[in-house]
Amino acid sequence: MLGKLGTDQIDAVLSANITGRIGCTDGEKVYVVPVSYAFNGTHIIAHSKEGMKISMMRKHPQVCFQVDEIDDYANWRSVIIWGKYEEITDPRERYYAAKYLVGHLMHRQVSETAGVDDMRIEVDRAEEPVHHPRPIVYRIRIDEKTGRYEEH
Repeated sequence: MLGKLGTDQIDAVLSANITGRIGCTDGEKVYVVPVSYAFNGTHIIAHSKEGMKISMMRKHPQVCFQVDEIDDYANWRSVIIWGKYEEITDPRERYYAAKYLVGHLMHRQVSETAGVDDMRIEVDRAEEPVHHPRPIVYRIRIDEKTGRYEEH
């Protein structure tokens, strides 16, 4: 059976997972890349080093974000959101967003590219002067979300 996920089911998929794919554009090329994230009930919170993704999102902040749960080929859930990229630059807000993200990721087995150890160090040393490039902490302000599922 194919069907649509309700709002609570969509939020459950977003809350239960830590890896999604963000789609962004530079106006000519579309770039889709996996990111580690936390869903706080309102926004997607994530971080990244400076690079193509951040550069594209700064120029074109409208993004798409997808999360899948796949039990097998006949039993899955997929969520897509559309929203706006917003860099979190206020030091206090940035600290709490980074702390929330680290807290969400640190008790799960994540890849080295998730940068949890670097973010944990950053949160622990938030008051110290920075002598290296800091990760960009950002949120996706959700404008629209939808979800589909199949189950047999």
